[in-house]
Amino acid sequence: MGAHDFWIFAAVLATAAAAGLVSGFLRQPLIVAFIGVGILVGPVGVGWVPGRGEIELLAHLGIAILLFLVGLRLDLHLIRSTGPIALATGLGQVAFTSAIGYLIARGLGMEPVTAVYVAVALTFSSTIIIVKLLSDKRELDELHGRVAVGFLIVQDIVVVLVMIGLTAFGRPTSDGGLALEIATVLGTGIGLLAGLALVTRYVLPWLLHYIARSQELLVLFGVAYAVSVAALSEWFGFSTEVGAFLAGVSLATTSYRDALGARLVSLRDFLLLFFFLNLGAQLEFDDAGRQFADAAVLSAFVLVGNPIIVLLIMAAMRYPVRVGFLAGLTVAQISEFSLILAALGLTLGHIDPGTVSLITVVGLITIGGSTYLILYSHPIYRCLERVLAPLERAGARHTPDNTETEAEVVLYGLGRFGGQLADRLAATGHRVLAVDFDPYRVANSDRSGVTTVFGSAEDLDFLETLPLTSARLVASTIPNVETNLALLHALRHHRFRGRIALTAHTARDADLLRAAGTDIVLEPFSAAATSTLAVISGEVESGNSDDSDRKDPR
Repeated sequence: MGAHDFWIFAAVLATAAAAGLVSGFLRQPLIVAFIGVGILVGPVGVGWVPGRGEIELLAHLGIAILLFLVGLRLDLHLIRSTGPIALATGLGQVAFTSAIGYLIARGLGMEPVTAVYVAVALTFSSTIIIVKLLSDKRELDELHGRVAVGFLIVQDIVVVLVMIGLTAFGRPTSDGGLALEIATVLGTGIGLLAGLALVTRYVLPWLLHYIARSQELLVLFGVAYAVSVAALSEWFGFSTEVGAFLAGVSLATTSYRDALGARLVSLRDFLLLFFFLNLGAQLEFDDAGRQFADAAVLSAFVLVGNPIIVLLIMAAMRYPVRVGFLAGLTVAQISEFSLILAALGLTLGHIDPGTVSLITVVGLITIGGSTYLILYSHPIYRCLERVLAPLERAGARHTPDNTETEAEVVLYGLGRFGGQLADRLAATGHRVLAVDFDPYRVANSDRSGVTTVFGSAEDLDFLETLPLTSARLVASTIPNVETNLALLHALRHHRFRGRIALTAHTARDADLLRAAGTDIVLEPFSAAATSTLAVISGEVESGNSDDSDRKDPR
């Protein structure tokens, strides 16, 4: 790279930073900005970045690190913790979206192989974007957030399996026939897995013990290991993406995975910049009119059809419509894996650059549109609540076996805070009726002295099934202020005469609840800080006393 190239490289980075700043003001993910910059600086735009070169190499490194971290942090517990809903929704959405997407693509005049790639690309949603948006909204721990993360992990596993299949069987068949080709693929695959298993079992544990003494060396080792296994995978006839993913899986059981993953996230984000720049630079718009028309049809299907598919699956499994709607909005976009899959298809010769451009344009439209859908998901649901009401399954509301059951405390929410509170109330002899709208929690609750039923705090009619006449306290550990205000007004409407305790995570929410007339405002973070301060102050005073005793032995 000469001096001229260095100046161009600096200009590209500066342009990307400026575009990222603009996307932040527009509340858009950086992916959209980076692809736009790639189009601007590529051959279609000012021509700073050619289709090949150093940018492409950095792009490959970014993909390798991304897949390495996916394998490294592959947490099957998240799927198990959300029960069968994660598998049913994840696999069901992939199947239905692929089938319907294929029919739409064929209807648009695409060839069968191209239609398959386009349909599969429409099925995958961006885990990175969704987790970031839900985290910003503090909804990761809510039911729809946990379900969404669960089926997004299922999607990640599916896309990796698809890439393994494409790289294994997507190349031209050798002269020995299909049987020999399959045997060769299986043999090399088993050999690669066996080699990684031996390294994981006998080499990595003691090697990492010495490497982890230096944090800088640990990061260097992680990158070198990911890229080396990726290169070895390509040498065996698979793709570099598959090798990087398997490298991550081989380290996922070690005690250093969290430290390594945390330190590589920033490097991943930086290198992925070049993947999206390179992708944008390679886009072709020779038939822009038809391409944008097709992209509009496919984008409409992703933005509207995907959420409906998830909503219907979750409604069929007797989840509340509100939960299904909020979870469904998280799949209203295609992911970076869709773009990687398209790039892989181009490399294998299955699709042409025009198809890659089409999938990328769909990505730009759906990522941008779904961001606003997720940010304003609750107001959108309130506007559509009456329209969606018929989808509410009659059996979705679980009531106590004996509606006359008496309870001193009715407790909404069995999360971390609510579960602890229910156990302690029951331990002190109080009769507790716990209400939660997570079917998995309800089905698996075996708390002594606590009766658990399925229900929603926002369901006004559900209050009629609860023993409010005998209850002395209704408490909600749900941190959502809108939900708590709705519950408060509903209890007043039913003329509940007991005390009402509602939870707030912020001072603003606490003030809103007090202004609305809440009897008791629970502030778990504030209470925890007060308790912790008392413990720390006691330790500090004890330490000062010990120091004083040592200074003056009298």
